[in-house]
Amino acid sequence: MEFSYSNVNERPRGPLLTAAGLVVRGIPRVQAQALPYAEAWRRDNLAALAGTGPLWVALGDSLTQGIGAPAHDRGWVGQLRARRRPDHRVVNLAVSGARTADVLERQLPVLESLPRPDLVTLMIGSNDLMRPRYRRELVGHVDALLHRLPVGALVTTLPNPSRVAAEVNRVIARVAAERGLVVAELRDPRTSSWRGRLAADHFHPNEAGYAALAEVIGDALPD
Repeated sequence: MEFSYSNVNERPRGPLLTAAGLVVRGIPRVQAQALPYAEAWRRDNLAALAGTGPLWVALGDSLTQGIGAPAHDRGWVGQLRARRRPDHRVVNLAVSGARTADVLERQLPVLESLPRPDLVTLMIGSNDLMRPRYRRELVGHVDALLHRLPVGALVTTLPNPSRVAAEVNRVIARVAAERGLVVAELRDPRTSSWRGRLAADHFHPNEAGYAALAEVIGDALPD
């Protein structure tokens, strides 16, 4: 089948990230992974769609792309697949910098055009929390997203301690119960400390951090 989706974020880097990169040398180094990781996932996506076997479609942002890990397939998606779903083909639609609006407008339409997947995962919302205008729309966007996911899809909570994140998590719990979605609780003790688990930008997980995410998310999946 024809597949033209791009995992590249076409928005320019914001002024805050640009300024931070002048102070924290690891930020530009980690950010430089975005394009090669996007290209690597695109190649993998094409190969997955040409293959056979159970299909897993991953939705999200840089955390689902694996930014910060030493390779694109050493993020939580790649590690979880290796541990728990080695027979699954993975189509990763995540885009670095993506917000909930991007999943609604770009990633979900692609998901809905693909053959029916055996597993869908969604991790999104962290980028929306960074600016007030996106925070104001976050709860509504998450509600809309959850109502478009297929039954049995897995969605992760937001571990951020803010009031908005708590409201989002309440929406996730309610809609998941109503629609038969699976919830992976990232406020789990295994992902409460990031000491030694962050990449050089001090924001994205490193391979060990992604291993912890893969363990928590994997434990939420049905056998």
